[in-house]
Parts: sequence; C-alpha cells; structure tokens
Amino acid sequence: MTEHLPTPALIAEYHRRQEELARAVMERSLSQPPAIIVAVDVHRPHLRASRGTAAAVACAYPSLHVIAQHVETGEITFPYIPGLLAYREAPLCLAAIRGLGLIPDLVLVDGHGRAHPRRAGIACHVGVALGRPTIGVAKSILTGRHGPLGAERGSTAPLVADHEVIGMAVRTRRGVRPVYVSVGHLITLREAVEWTLRTTTRYRLPEPSRLAHRLAQHAARASGPGEEIRGDG
Repeated sequence: MTEHLPTPALIAEYHRRQEELARAVMERSLSQPPAIIVAVDVHRPHLRASRGTAAAVACAYPSLHVIAQHVETGEITFPYIPGLLAYREAPLCLAAIRGLGLIPDLVLVDGHGRAHPRRAGIACHVGVALGRPTIGVAKSILTGRHGPLGAERGSTAPLVADHEVIGMAVRTRRGVRPVYVSVGHLITLREAVEWTLRTTTRYRLPEPSRLAHRLAQHAARASGPGEEIRGDG
C-alpha cells in the first residue's frame, strides 16, 4: 500500500498538537501503590504496515499474576513519520486497554513518554487519554543522551536533552542493556523508575510488558507471518 504523507503544514500541526499535549501531562506522586498494573504493546509486520495488533495484559501487584488480557487488531491509517508514532499506534493501544474491562492503577506503555522531542511520546498520549498514571518503557533512545551506567541491577543515569532531564536509563538486570523510562502522565520520574524495577523479574522488561509483548507477537502470528520492527516514540 502506498502511503499518502501529510503536507509539511499538516505535520507542523501534529507537532503543535503534541506540544499542547505535553502541557497537559501532569507529573505528581501516586496517591497509593498500584494494585492493578496494565501493560500494552503493539506488533506490526514492519514499520509501514497497514494493520497492527495491540495486546494489553493486566497483572495484580505484587504477585504479577495475570488477571485479564485483551487483543485488538485493526487498520493503521496514519503514515509512518518519525516522532509521530502515537498517531499510528495509540488508538490500538487504547482499544486494547479499554477491552480489558477494568480500570488500571498504572499503565506501562512500550514506547516513550516525556523522552520525546516534543515531550509527548505515545505513553503521554495514552496516559492523558485514559487519565491514569502511565509510564513509558522504551527499548531504545529517541532523543537525548546519558552518561555512564553501572552494570548492577537498579543502576540509573539521567537521560538529558536541551539541558533537561527527560527520562532515565535503567539497568533492570545485571549486564543487560538498559531500558529508557519516562513519565507518561500522573506519576513522577522517580516513581516511574521505582515501579519499572518493582515489576521486573528475570527479564529485561517489566513482567507485564514482557507478557503483553509476547501476546501481541503470538496474536499477530496467528493472523499472518511477519517479524516485528519497532518504531520510535
């Protein structure tokens, strides 16, 4: 399928909307520890695929036992444009989360929150739309740099762009590549790091995120072959 790219003026309008969204994001402490933690992940055969599969998994805390899961597959109509991933994937993410039929206390999104050129990655889009505490947990950097990171689990280094701390590189397992944690909505960066580590067990990703990633892959493979290629926030 040939993508019809928005005009430069329309892209500028989407950038303006993201800047407006960034101003709507609130960073504040959680009112209580989360009891239901939901993670969401999207699988696509390739970056410009016209269909995608989103999986949401709800886990009870502290057991991290799965209490609900939902898969949503649908058309992706927004073209691939770096930095505008949310407009492609957030609708599927929201549909998958809402399909769980419960209200999450905390949402983990596979992607960036504040660690985005306009401080409004997909985790911010999802968090503001749901009005729930949300964390972006990304596998790679979209913008910014960080200094040396210790090899031990729990080691962190601030991710900085334009002299502003926009997220944190977090070592979730000894000697394993870090993940990049940032605020999506209604949580502080310190708590975002804390809950990323609290929900990470034997693997690099938090357990709810790992389960959502696996479910999205399996569901997508059941409907057709393809290898996942991640985009940016």
